[in-house]
Amino acid sequence: MAEPLSVAYSPCPNDTFVFHAWAHGLVPGAAAPEVRFADIDVTNGLAERGELDVLKISYGQLPWVLDEYALLPCGGALGRGCGPLVLTAGPLAAAELAGRRVAVPSERSTAYLLFRLWAAEAVPGGFGEIVVLPFHEIMPAVRDGRVDAGLVIHEARFTYQRYGLHRLADMGEAWESATGLPIPLGAIVARRSLGAERLRELADTVRASVRAAWADPAASREYVLAHAQEMDPDVADQHIGLYVNEFTADLGADGYAAVRGLLTRAAEQGLVPAVDPGALAFG
Repeated sequence: MAEPLSVAYSPCPNDTFVFHAWAHGLVPGAAAPEVRFADIDVTNGLAERGELDVLKISYGQLPWVLDEYALLPCGGALGRGCGPLVLTAGPLAAAELAGRRVAVPSERSTAYLLFRLWAAEAVPGGFGEIVVLPFHEIMPAVRDGRVDAGLVIHEARFTYQRYGLHRLADMGEAWESATGLPIPLGAIVARRSLGAERLRELADTVRASVRAAWADPAASREYVLAHAQEMDPDVADQHIGLYVNEFTADLGADGYAAVRGLLTRAAEQGLVPAVDPGALAFG
């Protein structure tokens, strides 16, 4: 049996659904994971410091960690119709964001990259201040007037109306309209020092965990809801349905094209370091 692996992913339903089988010893022959739950801003930092073996991070963080971590071809979050939203307390035109305070979940998040790419054209005056908040604090901050707008991810797509907020723009719609590609959000990375054979075994483990979740969705129900931060079960189901899809089982040609496209566009605007496309390849 292989040595245990230190693993970090978020408590969000898509991650707990995907990793339930592996975390509970239901993937035969898989190395045992020592799981840590953390929001994406935390896992991005863990990856940059090289602290754990396997992490769920933002695709926007990849340029800073690819020397030490390999991108796995499965387990992450890409899709269509699932992009981050820009929310405001009242109706506002995009150009009116100029000079305003905007809350974001992380300045290394994919959401923030998509936001900056959109804003380069939509908000020519630039912002006044970017405020980093845990994603679950952003909608209350917008509602209460502590910030003028918020960039939200995850289940906020389904719940922002409960806060009386308005959708100013959908970053996913902007990305898909401009590129025709799926939206790259969260990546699974693993230490390159594990070696090629173990990385392949790890990818097989993650795929097996995804397929086990699809084969028996009820098996992960308790685990998902226990970590879903009091999320309504129906919202959790919507969340899983949106973010766990064919790209979770395998990035495929379109998935890799989306990742390359995001990082190339972001590098051209000086938002991230340039990435050699070969560094994204697996195997």
